[in-house]
Amino acid sequence: MEIETLRKSYFDYVGTFKVDGKLPPMMELKRIHTGFVVKNALEIAKGEGFEPHQTEICEAAALLHDTGRYEQLRRYNTFKDSDSVDHAVFSHDIVVEKGWLDDLPPADRDAILKAVLYHNRRDIPEGMPALMDIASKTTRDADKLDIFRVLEHQVANTDWRRDSNAFWNLRYDLKPNPDVVDAIKSGRPVDYQNIKSLADFVLIQVGWIRNGLYFETSRRLARERGHLEYRRKFILDLVGYDCSELFAFGA
Repeated sequence: MEIETLRKSYFDYVGTFKVDGKLPPMMELKRIHTGFVVKNALEIAKGEGFEPHQTEICEAAALLHDTGRYEQLRRYNTFKDSDSVDHAVFSHDIVVEKGWLDDLPPADRDAILKAVLYHNRRDIPEGMPALMDIASKTTRDADKLDIFRVLEHQVANTDWRRDSNAFWNLRYDLKPNPDVVDAIKSGRPVDYQNIKSLADFVLIQVGWIRNGLYFETSRRLARERGHLEYRRKFILDLVGYDCSELFAFGA
């Protein structure tokens, strides 16, 4: 696979959304996010000792995972899937429509497409072919690692206590929902209907680091980048809740 050719096709497509030579700000954030997800995928591949072909497939999946976000925003004026479309399905369908992967062997094409399709699901299917499994797990981990960065950037660069849209209208003055805490402690997925506050949302990410990253390299990167300690301090400062007990695990 010519990754440079795929990259050019992808960014040529992204360029069609420019207005007066620039992407709208929210689309630009998605372009930046994609770059970080690709970087994370390559770091995971290196840390886990993937073979070159596996690495290339994971890089392609990371590049394409949010392809649908641009059209989603233009068409629906939101990134909220529940108010528009499932962006992973949308991304998958656009990649298929564009034919960027048509010349690949079926196993490679299917691995990339399924990684795009599954990257936002709570669970991915078991028993997939090895390449598809690696691509799906790498893309999910790489995406989560950058979502950690995005939250920290949002806190640092927005007036999030005044701007209700900064964190999806979530209350920032409530302590965590006990149901969320219990789910994380027990290693169960958090039911998103239990997310009532910003503290709950941040704890979801603690749960990801604790239970939701597939690769040791991903967990190591989260530790080295200080994502856990940031969230402990943030929730403590936010609502006076010490979530240190949730960090007692062997990641």
